[in-house]
Amino acid sequence: MPPFIRFNICGAAEATLKDSERNESNIDRRKFLAATGGGFLAAAAMPGIASAASRESGAAGIPGFGGASMSTEGSSAGLGQSSGAKKKIPIGVFDPVYDNLSLDQMLDVLSALGVEAMEIGTGGYPNNPHCPLDELIADKAKAKAWQKKFEDKGIRVMTLSCHGNAVHPDKAHAAKDAESFRKTVQLAQILDVKTIVTFSGCPAGTPTDSQPNWITYRWPPEYGQMLDWQWKEKVIPYWKEAVKFARDHGIHRIALEMHPNFVVYNPRTLLKLREAVGEEIGANNDLSHLFWQGCDPVEVIRLLGKQGAIYHAHMKDTVFFPENVAKYGVLNFASEKADLAEASETFRAVGYGHGAGQWKAIVQAYMDIGYDGMLSIENEDPILPGAVGVERAMYVLKNVRTEILAG
Repeated sequence: MPPFIRFNICGAAEATLKDSERNESNIDRRKFLAATGGGFLAAAAMPGIASAASRESGAAGIPGFGGASMSTEGSSAGLGQSSGAKKKIPIGVFDPVYDNLSLDQMLDVLSALGVEAMEIGTGGYPNNPHCPLDELIADKAKAKAWQKKFEDKGIRVMTLSCHGNAVHPDKAHAAKDAESFRKTVQLAQILDVKTIVTFSGCPAGTPTDSQPNWITYRWPPEYGQMLDWQWKEKVIPYWKEAVKFARDHGIHRIALEMHPNFVVYNPRTLLKLREAVGEEIGANNDLSHLFWQGCDPVEVIRLLGKQGAIYHAHMKDTVFFPENVAKYGVLNFASEKADLAEASETFRAVGYGHGAGQWKAIVQAYMDIGYDGMLSIENEDPILPGAVGVERAMYVLKNVRTEILAG
């Protein structure tokens, strides 16, 4: 199996996984990511990938993780340079990683970790293991009591997530996910939560298809025709209606995760939908899906930040296996531990794909644009178990944030 590679901001790579770590237990990924892979922005250049000798496991330059110190040497000039006041962005967690725990058990764990904010699943693919959505909508007092459980632990519920596909060609599937979105909007209004996270969805390619058709390339011509049909007849009409519903309930921040297998999968497609239906549409800026497309994370933050279009940020890393990228290209993603030997890339906890210097530049870029959401750890690392991956990511993010704020 090729070594796991970590990149610093200059593109230098170093191995991050010692052999013994290969035996760490895998975590179950959410079903909606089981098919992750395919399509990328053709015009994007792949980041530099270089092989390196294996070394001890751990996040780049982080004490106890195989590095000597929280080093950020090598950061590119001009990245992470803030000219204004530095704002402490809350660091939190997306709760499906703790779906084996009750709400009270999860809150005890989060409090011990020093978690400051939460993204809570309310339906769709991540389900709602800690949020009885129907009960909370039906009883505002119960909803406020649920929210107070978090506040009593010093944690703020900042985001509600209902990742789904409300334009699915299966009418029952689409209706269920659309209803989850509407109920999530209603709960957000009750709780005064400003941001909802979901997917753009992906429709069929023609009126007679029974399954979604993710199209990223317009040739042969029939694919371009299908793509135009998807946007004109399904995607834009649905989101115009959904945005109006959200607006009518006081919700103005719908954060779409730019994700493969959905029509919004990169900054360009996000901005296309935003222009078509309104500024309520913004990004859940999950960089793990953009690294493998060749996007520069800081440039993405700058691009979307200039338009005030980043409403949420998943904190998840991606690691490349250079030997397999060279042979198979980047459209060869794997999410299961058993498949990693032939994979070109996979998800990792923050700091296990790109080094601390890169993540410091990322957090600095969020501060520079005045981002007012949370940094939400979503652990889908097939090497590190869920709770362990969250702890490692928390360590990296808190340390780089402290360095930035210390100036």
